[in-house]
Amino acid sequence: MFYMQYKLCLFFGMASTIAYFILVFHQVLLELQSSRDWAGLHVADNSCFHYRSRLLLRMIENLRHSNDSDGFSGAEFHQKWKEELDWVGMLIKRYVGREALWLHRRFLSLVWMKHLAIDDQCGFIKDEITLSQSSTIIPDNDYGDYQAQATYSATYIMWLAKQMPMSFGVELRKSSHYEALKLLVGNVGKSCLWDSTTSIFELCDR
Repeated sequence: MFYMQYKLCLFFGMASTIAYFILVFHQVLLELQSSRDWAGLHVADNSCFHYRSRLLLRMIENLRHSNDSDGFSGAEFHQKWKEELDWVGMLIKRYVGREALWLHRRFLSLVWMKHLAIDDQCGFIKDEITLSQSSTIIPDNDYGDYQAQATYSATYIMWLAKQMPMSFGVELRKSSHYEALKLLVGNVGKSCLWDSTTSIFELCDR
């Protein structure tokens, strides 16, 4: 598996020369599959998910430049992206309060915005709001990790709303999650994030 080589290169500051640059189509798929179990067992390790993000970016690069009939199709990439998104969502619910998972989901959302936003936009927006809503519930008997989970969720959803104020922002404001999110953001000391995001909404409304 190339992951351990990748981690060594990160340690020595040589990530730009890692072997993923020479991975071909079938190797990328194998690496995604083989590194999945490892990442699932090391959800606090950012490098696991950084490696997976590089593999997905490699797929996009192959998709753009390869003329090989055995290469990757857009539909296949969309399927792999959706599988990654669903998998990370499952990990977020299973391992509460792990920042690396939310950062990887942010990367996946960026990929969607840049390359897949024409596909099922309403479904994506609805799913992200639903995930955020379920992640901001803090049980009275378990404050620590759930508080972190709620904070990461709120930060993520506000970031997403700022990226897409005309679509995501509109749907967020219509949802029942909006007022609860406002209260949560204030409680965790991120009122400035709320103010900057809602100011963008107001500009879009003009």
